[in-house]
Amino acid sequence: MRLFAAIQLEDNIKSVLTEAQKALRKGGYSGRFTDISSLHLTLAFIGEYSSPDRVTDAMERVDFAAFPVRLSGYVGNFGDLLWAGTEHSAELEGLAKKLRHELAEEQIPFDKKKFNPHITLVRDSYIGRGNSFRFSDVQLEQAEMIVRGISLMRTDFGKHGAIYTEVGYVGCTDDLLG
Repeated sequence: MRLFAAIQLEDNIKSVLTEAQKALRKGGYSGRFTDISSLHLTLAFIGEYSSPDRVTDAMERVDFAAFPVRLSGYVGNFGDLLWAGTEHSAELEGLAKKLRHELAEEQIPFDKKKFNPHITLVRDSYIGRGNSFRFSDVQLEQAEMIVRGISLMRTDFGKHGAIYTEVGYVGCTDDLLG
């Protein structure tokens, strides 16, 4: 099964991101827009791996306290993939680093690309010739959420694209933020 570890987003963040997607559509962008139910922030992409319990065990060894994450206010890209970023967060970077360390200790394969926190809005994006609107014209409203856990997600592919299902969850060890 195809797995990844992620932070599930709260509704206030999803609302801001769907407004950004609407602005991109209105501006003339097409592509595969991420469904609201599938918006997430990936911490580690594992890929094809048959032991989700081993991944959850590794996740349980990651010690972290609840912390805030804020959207960065703009839309960026990796080629034809458009995304929303988050403000720099030492806690978020630390969480990804600890999780990846535990996966490596368990010899669970994962994508070792540098962690670049982002939330995918559109894959295979395209805008027609002559259109002067750019994704960078989209400004995200300020939004914040408190991260209180890590989800292990499974990807299945249906006729309308990827479907993500939570198959494991680990909560933070300290929630002083209430």
